[in-house]
Amino acid sequence: MAVRLVDLSQEIYQGMPVFPLHQPTLIFPNLTHEESMKKVGFEFATNNLLINEHGATHTDATYEYDPNGKFIDEMPLEYFYGPAVCLDVSHISPDDYITPRELEMALKQSQQVLEKGDIVLLYTGHYNRSYGTDEWLTRYTGLDYYGARWLAERGVVNIGIDAPAIDNPKDPKFSGHLVCREYGISNTENLANLNEVAGKRFLYFGLPLKIRKGTGSPIRAVAVFIE
Repeated sequence: MAVRLVDLSQEIYQGMPVFPLHQPTLIFPNLTHEESMKKVGFEFATNNLLINEHGATHTDATYEYDPNGKFIDEMPLEYFYGPAVCLDVSHISPDDYITPRELEMALKQSQQVLEKGDIVLLYTGHYNRSYGTDEWLTRYTGLDYYGARWLAERGVVNIGIDAPAIDNPKDPKFSGHLVCREYGISNTENLANLNEVAGKRFLYFGLPLKIRKGTGSPIRAVAVFIE
């Protein structure tokens, strides 16, 4: 038996694209090897990191979109690891929406079955096509209200996507987040490399940092395959 990991996380670096209104990511030295040698007589180096809770690959606490929701340190860890399915919806235009019909077709094509407590990742192809371009933050598909509800009604606890948000940026209602609020579930954004797991079932890990009263957290998302 062998274990294979697929990294589903974006790199964190200074100058990385961030969602509008969020803090730009800053990384700068705290101590260099030379400085620490002078101060304590041993070489070590550390950096300081200034990043929004929703920077790079991250997961949301329900408090982010619900004043009565839970902070990230209060949410059950089962929301962030467990059995997962990745649905291939990469044929959908970035100007259109992910609907129940599209989800049903993708699920049928994957030959998988959704179970209560599953995590569902949506491979839209946006990361592969548009990361680093002007369209990365402005033009991508997302769930319409009924598509998000279709997932929630099947007991999905976390909806992930390889785009800056689970909502289409043209959607003024933020329908995906609205459904997450109504059903008390989480979502994960800015995933990467979903083309490597599309149509498959696997064990997913995307554990958040234990940030006191956090509205979300950067994560290192991975898919685990037992082969």
